[in-house]
Amino acid sequence: MKILVTGGLGFIGSHTVVELVNAGYDPIIVDDLSNSNIRILDQLAKIIGYKPAFYQFNLCDAQAIKSFMEQEPDIKGIIHFAAFKAVGESVKEPLKYYRNNFYSLINILEAYNSKGVNLVFSSSCTVYGQPDVLPVTEDAPVKAAQSPYGNTKQIAEEILQDVIAAGSKLKIVSLRYFNPVGAHDSALIGELPLGVPQNLVPFITQTAIGKREKLTVWGGDYDTPDGSCVRDYIHVVDLGKAHVAALKLMEKQDFKGYDMFNIGTGNGSSVLQVIKAFENATGVKLNYEVGPRRPGDVEKVWGDVTKSTEKLNWKTELDLDTMMSSAWQWENYIAKNPL
Repeated sequence: MKILVTGGLGFIGSHTVVELVNAGYDPIIVDDLSNSNIRILDQLAKIIGYKPAFYQFNLCDAQAIKSFMEQEPDIKGIIHFAAFKAVGESVKEPLKYYRNNFYSLINILEAYNSKGVNLVFSSSCTVYGQPDVLPVTEDAPVKAAQSPYGNTKQIAEEILQDVIAAGSKLKIVSLRYFNPVGAHDSALIGELPLGVPQNLVPFITQTAIGKREKLTVWGGDYDTPDGSCVRDYIHVVDLGKAHVAALKLMEKQDFKGYDMFNIGTGNGSSVLQVIKAFENATGVKLNYEVGPRRPGDVEKVWGDVTKSTEKLNWKTELDLDTMMSSAWQWENYIAKNPL
């Protein structure tokens, strides 16, 4: 069964490609390489034993999608990762995020609306804003987004629900995932930020290896046990498996329409706890300081994953120490084998 993976050479996309192959699917990758590296295709080949089909184009180009459909007419499922994803950057460049994240999604929907394929949408816990109750469930009210990035995910989910309500032949699952970190246990793929990292863990590993002078913890006066923001960190391999579980759910005859799931561990860890976990897992001490709060950051959020466990038949298996040690192994690999 051919599965289109948009943004398939990115961090989450590449790990999901591996899990798709492990589950017997045939992933077809589309990526414009704006935030990824073509050499990841070779890295994937080392893991799965062959180089998956790859097409390079921007999904904001509707004509390019039509051409792709002519070349790959047998797509049965889509996992849509392709989007800009940095909270801080979205605050500074909102139009960049609205243009890219909406045009790409709408073009995909228009192309496949009548095809009856299964679509997994890469959503985010940012749709919850700052929840009133923790852990947050899928039934929690969607509050005002804290950033343009979060707003793109909120509106995208509304678009998907409207499309289903209008009678689309698509089946759609939105996975609201929390904070993906870590790397494949082969250390052949992992998070590969271009330029200065926007996310915590690659900044940790780059600081530890000497690429960055020091790490800044954004905010030390939040209403949390140690004053730093709290998030639900999930190993990217567990996250990849959740996308396979979502596809399998939609393949069942009784699945209709649209559903959404929290994808996380169900536990929150503060930024300072993640730093300590890295130091404990690797034996490397980090140079860090506590700085001011960063615009767009939510104080604390972690998810109730009961629905995912029961309906998706999925749950996380890898702990925070494994997340940190695998991210460190990946950082050391790319230091010796630059991509």
